[in-house]
Amino acid sequence: MRRFLRPGHDPVRERLKRDLFQFNKTVEHGFPHQPSALGYSPFLRLMAIGTRSGAIKLYGAPGVEFMGLHEENNTVMQIHFIPDQCQLVTLLDDNSLHLWSLKQHGGASELREEHRFTLKGPPGSPPSATQVTAVLPHSSREVLYLGTESGNIFVVELPSFQVLEDRTITPEAVLQRIPEDNCNRRSCELVEALREHPKNPEQILIGYSRGLIVLWDLQNNKATHHFLGSQQLENLYWQRDGSKFISCHYDGSYTQWPVSSDNRQPEPLENTVPYGPFPCKAISKIYWQTTKNGLPYIIFQGGMPRASYGDRHSISVMHGSQQTAFDFTSRVIDFFIIFSSDPAAEFDDPSALVVLAEEELVVIDLKSAGWPAVHPPYLASLHCSAITCSHHVSNIPLKLWERIISAGSKQNIHYSSMPWPIDGGTNIAPDPPQRDLLLTGHEDGTVRFWDASGVCLHLLYKLSTVRVFLTDADPNDNMNTLGEDEWPPLRKVGTFDPYSDDPRLGIQKIYLCKYSGYLAVAGTAGQVLVMELNDEDAEHMVDHAEADLLQDQEGYRWKGHEKLKTRDGPVRFEAGFQPFVLVQCQPPAVVTSLALHSEWKLVAFGTSHGFGLFDHQQKRLVFVKCTLHPSDQLALEGPLSRVKSLKKSLRQSFRRIRRSRVSSRKRRGGSGNASEVQEANAKFDQDALQEMELAPVQRKIEARSAEDSFTGFVRTLYFADTFLRDSSRHCPSLWAGTNGGTVYAFCLRVPPAERRMDEPVRAEQAKEIQLMHRAPVVGILVLDGRSTPLPEPLEVAHDLSKSPDMQGSHQLLVVSEEQLKVFTLPKVSSKLKLKLTALEGCRVRKVTVANFGSCKTDDYSENDLAVLTNLGDIQIISLPFLKLQIRYPCIRKEDVSGIASCVFTKYGQGFYLISPSEFERFSLSTKWLVEPRCIVDMPEVTSNNHVHNKSGTENAARKS
Repeated sequence: MRRFLRPGHDPVRERLKRDLFQFNKTVEHGFPHQPSALGYSPFLRLMAIGTRSGAIKLYGAPGVEFMGLHEENNTVMQIHFIPDQCQLVTLLDDNSLHLWSLKQHGGASELREEHRFTLKGPPGSPPSATQVTAVLPHSSREVLYLGTESGNIFVVELPSFQVLEDRTITPEAVLQRIPEDNCNRRSCELVEALREHPKNPEQILIGYSRGLIVLWDLQNNKATHHFLGSQQLENLYWQRDGSKFISCHYDGSYTQWPVSSDNRQPEPLENTVPYGPFPCKAISKIYWQTTKNGLPYIIFQGGMPRASYGDRHSISVMHGSQQTAFDFTSRVIDFFIIFSSDPAAEFDDPSALVVLAEEELVVIDLKSAGWPAVHPPYLASLHCSAITCSHHVSNIPLKLWERIISAGSKQNIHYSSMPWPIDGGTNIAPDPPQRDLLLTGHEDGTVRFWDASGVCLHLLYKLSTVRVFLTDADPNDNMNTLGEDEWPPLRKVGTFDPYSDDPRLGIQKIYLCKYSGYLAVAGTAGQVLVMELNDEDAEHMVDHAEADLLQDQEGYRWKGHEKLKTRDGPVRFEAGFQPFVLVQCQPPAVVTSLALHSEWKLVAFGTSHGFGLFDHQQKRLVFVKCTLHPSDQLALEGPLSRVKSLKKSLRQSFRRIRRSRVSSRKRRGGSGNASEVQEANAKFDQDALQEMELAPVQRKIEARSAEDSFTGFVRTLYFADTFLRDSSRHCPSLWAGTNGGTVYAFCLRVPPAERRMDEPVRAEQAKEIQLMHRAPVVGILVLDGRSTPLPEPLEVAHDLSKSPDMQGSHQLLVVSEEQLKVFTLPKVSSKLKLKLTALEGCRVRKVTVANFGSCKTDDYSENDLAVLTNLGDIQIISLPFLKLQIRYPCIRKEDVSGIASCVFTKYGQGFYLISPSEFERFSLSTKWLVEPRCIVDMPEVTSNNHVHNKSGTENAARKS
């Protein structure tokens, strides 16, 4: 009966697990998905971004980040900061208003929702009567003015959101003060803009959609001036001294209006169509910024000629004779200007233009010649080209870190050197304990190196593999070159470029050795590049080698894409990682696995046809192994052909059903004598008892057929110095696991360093293991005599790890989609297993070894397996006994792309894509936690706080 007893509760272990493991989603890196609104507080120097999913994110100095989420998950249409307060108001597309506050709690600031409110009209009134179109937080900080589609302007008290009905400004009250021959009732429909007078808080400017503009006296509740525009109004902007304001219109024009002290009917000073005389797009927002030299900055969105540039997303900056139309590759959501916030200042003196586009944030330095872009420290456009793979490297040595930064700084010479202008709040999080890199591979053949040490994911360096190949695009093309007489003066800005010149360039696998500086990247068309770091620009030949994985087998014909053509002769490379050898797999299928051993100078690669080993020191192919099964015709289709036979898929499904029925009949009946039947039944009972040890109820795992498609698909490659032939001598080895549940092991003979260039590396197949259920192998690991995972190449040489124990017996851990199994080495006999699929009904998608340290003491840490399943759960499993420690729900099981993109770190953290442009960062460890911790203090309020024009962010978002 003892074999049926489950292990008892161990209070010591349970206490230790609490000290080691804790699940937290800590921070979102990257650019918010589907942004819809923008706000800025000159007082707090904080920027706010709202999204279509109802999220609101605040950003200040690097490391200062806050996030809130509306319960309704509705689109955020407008964001307005309350003047001189740590508060802001959001307007959603369901017409609800929400008040948010930054409050200190536990020594840090938090963003909290205080109140919510929906404007309601009288019974029987249409929805347009209270549909909010414009919001003005008054400088008194006591009320909000809400303009509506019906033309009514409601006054709402803060923070209670109580409507002050006696102060409502109705269209009828406005029309009483305006001559009848100038306008009618329809002139006061749909409030387009509300602006407070910069010098007199008792006056507000009301702009109606049909072109009527009214200056309203709040104290006497009457209109003092009215202005009649001939075109549909888009937006308004006060000049700093309050003597003039600017209106911009649907026909691509803007108009200056004087505001006189008497009640004379004002005439427009100037009406300008910047890109006329042909029909132009609407100017949806405009700024007029004064400067000391007398020449104003006129900055506006839109206004381009409709016929030729109607599809462009532009913001124009005009200053004297200088004029540039900044051209964005995605739709502009909104923008604001950072200018002097000193109330006593006489001029605006703008310093930066901040533009929120649909796919990126762009900041332009208006102080420097040529108006260059500013390199952002956060809100990186991760998806400037679609992310195809990720690779994380922990604890980067300082020397390599500095060399990567140096290479990146040479790429950033075109960026402005001005400090980041949005610098509110204070980052109080502790400094990162180590330097971490996150490498992302992209569809356009680039690899980006991100500083993932702290809260801000910051781009350090960008590597392009395009120069090695001949493509339609010339890498020397400059998108920003302008002809002298080109009009309009367009200039491309931003990094977002979703179009790839050739999908075969896409990066599929990355492996960086942080000790040697070697980098291997592999792509969609079977290309494997090995690179080394060079601090200077260089021009050299890239050696080529071909690896024929089919080994001239007859009957196979590749139907997919061709390989990429390479450049002849020397190629010039920028400082940074420079390729010195290219291995081309044939057929040119997607590279599915990659491993690099920088001490042995070997790189291993695998595709759906087989795997190979290349000596990148001698630049020689060591061997190739074809893993293709005779039925693997789909492996020859190629990923870009998208051809899969429905008949074949159905036929295979029926075969599986038939086989399962036959095998069950054989178990029930069967032929042969009685002793054989008894022996078989006894073995079956024994196996059943062993399975009962794991769980009371287990699912039946159907064995997979060797005829299933893609069985030769190489899922994992692993180098190990272990005992493969006998228990007395260890040797270098290469392990490979396939989609069909096969594990291949090759003995390697690597010559000593003094004869390394004279003698070839030799390989010989030593083992072949076939898992019973043929489940895909997703991970291979060798444990030394202390049951510790073998160290990384060169890790011991750099005194960063203990030497592996070569006295005790080694163990092999094979992780398939369905179970984890430990074998003894060198005999490869089964020792221990944990059936995940039978127990949970889940399949392993990702697995890694992570080191977990205790949060109570620095003296204790342990290595465990972190396993991500297809259900989105993360399970932590102990080594070497394969005991489940804890399980956390992490990713929604429907989020297949999020599960596929997940990457673990060496110290119990992880990243996965929650959208094409955002990584969610999570932690499984109590000790290693990277999350924002910041504080926003209330600056001192000056006596005159009415000089700032309130940023009008409503039009661009609402009209979209």
